[in-house]
Amino acid sequence: MPGLILAAPSSGAGKTTVTLGLLGALRQAGHAVRGAKSGPDYIDPRFHAAATGAPCPNLDAWAMAPAMIAGLAAGPGLLLIEGAMGLFDGAPPDGRGAVADLARQMALPVVLVVDAARMAQSVAPLVSGFAAHDPAVRVAGVILNRVGSDRHGTMLRHACPIPVLGVIPRDATLALPARHLGLVQAEEHPDLDAFLARAAQIVAAHVDLDALVACAAPLPDTPLVAVPPPAQRIAVAQDAAFAFAYPHLLDGWRAAGAELRIFSPLADEAAPPADLVYLPGGYPELHAGRLAAAGRFLGSLADRQVFGECGGYMVMGDGLVDADGTQHAMAGLLRLETSFETRRLHLGYRELEAGHGPFAGRWAGHEFHYATTLRAEGEPVFAASDAEGTTLAPMGLRHGAASGSFAHLIAPRA
Repeated sequence: MPGLILAAPSSGAGKTTVTLGLLGALRQAGHAVRGAKSGPDYIDPRFHAAATGAPCPNLDAWAMAPAMIAGLAAGPGLLLIEGAMGLFDGAPPDGRGAVADLARQMALPVVLVVDAARMAQSVAPLVSGFAAHDPAVRVAGVILNRVGSDRHGTMLRHACPIPVLGVIPRDATLALPARHLGLVQAEEHPDLDAFLARAAQIVAAHVDLDALVACAAPLPDTPLVAVPPPAQRIAVAQDAAFAFAYPHLLDGWRAAGAELRIFSPLADEAAPPADLVYLPGGYPELHAGRLAAAGRFLGSLADRQVFGECGGYMVMGDGLVDADGTQHAMAGLLRLETSFETRRLHLGYRELEAGHGPFAGRWAGHEFHYATTLRAEGEPVFAASDAEGTTLAPMGLRHGAASGSFAHLIAPRA
């Protein structure tokens, strides 16, 4: 089971589209292929899974221990890991958790995806610099993306000092719709199957798939590290408003013997009987009216142990104000009011520690949202610091058996 990392000099180079095209093209060519995504990301993995028919794990060199990463990466067929941001971009101050850390740790080669739309011979020092920057990070080849013409592609090929595995022309049909947290979710794409087919067709016509596969390096067959479950029976909210649950957590809980019971708040389904109701993040602000009217769902949370992350946390509060300024009553489990009328970005890795509750102990997590807190009253859940070790204000609220925070939990800390 070999693996390969697709990275780029920076965000916006088209890594996701190229990765999706490669996954589809390799699958059509008869290869068993899987996708993975570097870092904290809920949206790209859904596109990977749609392209391959196989689950797409997150591999996070900042938040996860090497044994967890190795276990998640193991499996049949070729693993293509899509990097996040630029190859050497990571958490401050020193870039820890960058895609390059995965490459070193997993001993996997990197294929660089370069947006060549506005360059010609200048591609040479760019690619040379990335290839030579760290001897422990082997850049095995380059895919030139968004190339304007055959003549343009010829110039770029002649200039590149490392193997060119593909030259992909600029194509407006390969643009993916976006939203403030990234791409629109895979299930919301107006014609995902056609998009994936088109991406696979273009990549197959312009990338040397055999040469790409030949770059891959072997991965060890490592067992999955099961994450201890927060309860024996867990009711998990799952729909378009609650889509941001990490598969490695859910799969880890199952592997450790927990029973997961899935339900849809947007369908006004009551949370099923369980020891814990888990409300993951998502886009509750886009569905606030439907959630406020979901009486069966909201009523089923009363007098239960409930934990919410980010969007789930907001739904547990007294009210949520949407982007239009409309106030919506939520579950009323926490003395919390949040708003999207004025957006403010909160972003970064978090070191977290809870003294009690379903997620007691030390955790690595991250925060990524645009909500403003209008009111938050009660006992906090987590002591928190950022990736640089700077102490932050305590995160989250608890009231009775209900608790939650804006943080997304990734993995326990030893």
